[in-house]
Amino acid sequence: MALMGKRVLITGGGTGLGAVLALRFADEGCAVVIAGRNADALARVAERHPSIRAIAADVTDEAAVTALFAGAGPCDIVIANAGAALSKPLVKTELAEWEQMIGVNLTGVFLTFREGLRQMPDWGRLIAVASTAGLKGYPYVAPYVSAKHGVVGMVKALALEVARKPVTVNALCPGFLDTEMTDRSVANIAATTGRSLDEARTTLARVNPQGRLIDPAEVAAAALWLCQAGSDAVNGQAIAISGGEV
Repeated sequence: MALMGKRVLITGGGTGLGAVLALRFADEGCAVVIAGRNADALARVAERHPSIRAIAADVTDEAAVTALFAGAGPCDIVIANAGAALSKPLVKTELAEWEQMIGVNLTGVFLTFREGLRQMPDWGRLIAVASTAGLKGYPYVAPYVSAKHGVVGMVKALALEVARKPVTVNALCPGFLDTEMTDRSVANIAATTGRSLDEARTTLARVNPQGRLIDPAEVAAAALWLCQAGSDAVNGQAIAISGGEV
């Protein structure tokens, strides 16, 4: 019950990992605010728990992020989870696609963390959901990999800025998750290679030495641990949740 009454803001809270995080923190007694661009998806998650409320916001829009935190109120825990992926060879990647990936996956974290830290009370936790793509390279997703490496670098820098405060900054770096985003990657692999959906999914699962996709509940458990007593010295870390991939 250590988190009872803490306010948590989670971006990208309408689907996948964000929804799992929201429900898990709400079950721990937190007041949870979820944000994202899809108001309908947010509402469906909020309907599942009385301690969850939704605010539609685009994390790439500076004014929208400012308004998001004004509407949420001071937050003890801020989880920058919003993200998107695009698979293409670098030579076929348009500048607009590069900017889109950097915008949602890196600039969105910057804006979320900056505003979150500005209004954070004495104790706080900033958690970025990065990826194993922030720790290594993958082919055909260079803009995504670049953005996630940037997130890990930002976490390490900001952790030093707040090190004398009761605030920590960390990144969670899961491998391929069993979520809607991975479903889209599976469909793309199947469409471009001619493999079946099951074969494409197996290809991604094999990247994990355990031979499986990561359950979002495993990432939520790590996020909760970073917010519990005994985690104060864990600061500036990029924690791989990947079955030993990295």
